[in-house]
Amino acid sequence: MPYQHLNEHGEIIALPVGKVVCVGRNYAAHARELGNAVPETPILFLKPSTALVPLQPAFAIPAGRGECHHETEISVLIGRPLSGVVSEGEVRAAIAGIGVGLDLTLRDVQNVLKAKGHPWEIAKAFDGAAPMGRFLAPSCFPELSAIRVGLQVNGELRQHGSSADMITGIIDLLCHIAGIFTLCPGDIVMTGTPEGVAALHEGDVLTLSLDDRRWMTQVARD
Repeated sequence: MPYQHLNEHGEIIALPVGKVVCVGRNYAAHARELGNAVPETPILFLKPSTALVPLQPAFAIPAGRGECHHETEISVLIGRPLSGVVSEGEVRAAIAGIGVGLDLTLRDVQNVLKAKGHPWEIAKAFDGAAPMGRFLAPSCFPELSAIRVGLQVNGELRQHGSSADMITGIIDLLCHIAGIFTLCPGDIVMTGTPEGVAALHEGDVLTLSLDDRRWMTQVARD
């Protein structure tokens, strides 16, 4: 099924499917677990719209390309253009929804690329690299600095964190990104992952959560 933005009730959100802006190392503990320095400013990279696939009922991971790791992330759907210097009010008005998604990463491939000083796109931006769940209304999260996010795999807690743990919070992050390149309606910002990333395997059952809401999915193979 082609990807479309969906609301909490499974209804299509009338926005185009745009690019995905991802943020690396936005949780200090995650940076440390991979042996990376904690950045002074946000590390940004892009996934194309072709990376987006529905999170449910299942999603595929590539075969024969080494370990594919889960990175569970609070995701922000953009509803209005944001460009240049923007205010906090403009940023809040531009948020059309908040959801949870997976930044899938071919970790072995990424490590080889990083060792050579090459870009990461092959490891991060492949087709299907961004399984995305449903988006909840921003009013469900009156305090953007206290959103809890989590992941269980086969009933085992793998990741848990809060937007309070982010190095750069959601509002400041969107302001920063808009000052570099325009965020368009239908774009998604994935705000970084807490520690606990690990490899996925065929048949794994995943439960992703935002605060008290949960969504279940399963890993398939191409």
